[in-house]
Amino acid sequence: QVQLVESGGGLVQPGGSLRLSCAAARCTYEYYALGWCRRTPEKERGRVGCISNGDDSTRYGESVKGRFTISRDNVKSTVYLQMNNMKPEDTAVYYCFLNVDCRPYGAYWGQGSQVTVSS
Repeated sequence: QVQLVESGGGLVQPGGSLRLSCAAARCTYEYYALGWCRRTPEKERGRVGCISNGDDSTRYGESVKGRFTISRDNVKSTVYLQMNNMKPEDTAVYYCFLNVDCRPYGAYWGQGSQVTVSS
C-alpha cells in the first residue's frame, strides 16, 4: 500500500557530499515521520536520523550529527538525507522509512541505496 522509492546513492570521496532522496506514494505523507537507517558491509545496523511529522523536528545518531541533515518536502512527498564531510565509515546501504513516529519498528521501508565513501 505504501511505497518508498530511494535515489541518489553512489560513490563519493572522503570529505565529499551526497544527497539521498526518498519519495513516498499512496499515503498521506505529511502526517508521518520519515527517517533513515543504514547497514554497513559488516552487517551492522544503525539509525541515521529521523524527521517527525507536525513540527518537523529532527534527531540524529551521534556518529552523523553535525554532518548529515534530514529535511522533507511535503509538496513532493519526499524526504532528503544531505550527507556532508563523508567518511569511509559512512559506507553502507541506506534505507529510508516511514512511520507514525520516528521509531523504525513497524515502519514501511525503501529499497535501499548503496553509498560508498572511498578515495
